[in-house]
Amino acid sequence: MSPRRRSRAAGSPPGDAGPPPSPGKARRIRPWAALGSDRRVLSLALAFRAANALLVRTYFNPDEHWQCLEVAHRVAFGYGHLTWEWKRGLRSYLHPLIFAALYKILALLHLDNPWFMVMAPRLLQSVFAAFGDLYLYKLSKCIFNVQVAQWTLFCQLVNWFMFFCIPRTLSNSLETVLTVAGLYYWFTAIESSKGTSVISKQQAANRQTPPSRKVALLIAALSCAIRPTSAVTWLYVGLLDFIQMKSKCHFVFLEVIPVGVIVLAVTTLLDWWMYGSQVIVPLNFLKFNLLSSGGDYYGTHVFHWYFTQGFPSMIWTFLPFAMCGIVKSLEWRISGLIAWVLGVYSILGHKEFRFVLPVLPLALMFSGYCLAAMSQFKGKNLHGKRCLSGLQLSVILLIITNVPMALYMSLFHQRGTEDVLYYLSKEAHDGRVKSVLFLMPCHSTPYYSTLHYNLPMRFLDCTPSDNKGTLDESDSFLTSPSEFVGEVFGNLTSFSHIVLFESEERHVLHLLLRNSFLEVRRFFHSHFKVDRDLQSSVVVYSRRDVL
Repeated sequence: MSPRRRSRAAGSPPGDAGPPPSPGKARRIRPWAALGSDRRVLSLALAFRAANALLVRTYFNPDEHWQCLEVAHRVAFGYGHLTWEWKRGLRSYLHPLIFAALYKILALLHLDNPWFMVMAPRLLQSVFAAFGDLYLYKLSKCIFNVQVAQWTLFCQLVNWFMFFCIPRTLSNSLETVLTVAGLYYWFTAIESSKGTSVISKQQAANRQTPPSRKVALLIAALSCAIRPTSAVTWLYVGLLDFIQMKSKCHFVFLEVIPVGVIVLAVTTLLDWWMYGSQVIVPLNFLKFNLLSSGGDYYGTHVFHWYFTQGFPSMIWTFLPFAMCGIVKSLEWRISGLIAWVLGVYSILGHKEFRFVLPVLPLALMFSGYCLAAMSQFKGKNLHGKRCLSGLQLSVILLIITNVPMALYMSLFHQRGTEDVLYYLSKEAHDGRVKSVLFLMPCHSTPYYSTLHYNLPMRFLDCTPSDNKGTLDESDSFLTSPSEFVGEVFGNLTSFSHIVLFESEERHVLHLLLRNSFLEVRRFFHSHFKVDRDLQSSVVVYSRRDVL
């Protein structure tokens, strides 16, 4: 199977046919030709993603903090909260240890101040994201050509959801980078083997040794170690080529099994050491999320959600261009992978945008193909007047529909819960905070990883109960705020500060005033509600004697 060669023969993708363009035409057709080398692409990506990381100041998903940075902070500094998933052995320490090492370095350099504790992890993730951009560029160049690769990079950098999500310390962000890098090495190995098969032995000996397929398998194994569900992607990729392989036994016994066993052994020993007991995280993770549908506790969506709402919201206005690229390129292997991942994840009841993040760059690659194809056509004006071409209008449309949205979602929407912990961190380091109570839905804010000060804090627990129908603390508070606070906490004066959303403030205001609490700060949070009542601001109350 040779999708690359077939697509070029059938669809004549951009950049393959026709005489070389004149210098003037080349500037119009290849606006990013100055990128030239992979090194320049990486430099651009590093600079862009660093700025991207600095501009992301909002809260998106609890796992960014509670399943990564909070765990890393506990490893590095000895204090931090472990959620129930870690007590059941559902998470691997491999991902948090990367950021634990970063925290150690910051401490050694005496840079573990509030600003660096917030921004350094995202800056590190931005480096990973930049390499993801580079490998997407290289993958597009491997499958199609340089021109498609340049437009793919444009799509990757402009897409609002990639800007909003990829610099965050979610395991899905690193999984996305590893998936794209692994696919590049996989396709490079396939193309190299095809090229070698049609040349002489002497020519083959003189060719530079191609990247081994084992590199792709190693990256795939690491991706699965970080996110076991990444196996969904690699099962499709591996089986598709396995069917056509001549040396199937060699592939399975000398490549897949050795690499898989080594990575599984290393990560399992690492988890045994960190947990202090013998746990097999991938097995526990799959049993809880797939066999017992444990993820459904946090909500479910209809079967078609990824196809009709989730993924279209992520790819946004690039969607029609991606569909056009899929049809024109005839590259059914990659488009089939996208459909496969969306289809398999649709079977699960609990759905989130970030779960399908690894296939978003692949869809944007088809958008890049469409834009590259459009750049081959020159619009003619019958009246001889200068006008914008279809390509120029498309680029303008993509920019004005993605850039403002990316900036709004990254700088404004749901930023209050990030700002309040940054404020409390500075106050705590100045000795003005003694203890904190968060009267808000569980995991609504970062925690010790941002505060970076070892003092008593309490949030509303939402650990799944074995008894269905039992309300956790978070749900009980939202159902009846005033009664819950009175019954569970009684005298609130054991806390120096209380943090809550404005939507719940009015229900417990009389309790706060009765216990001598005064409002000290109010942070903007959101212009519109997401899944609850409008949480327009986050309010901080402090005991009168602490002020």
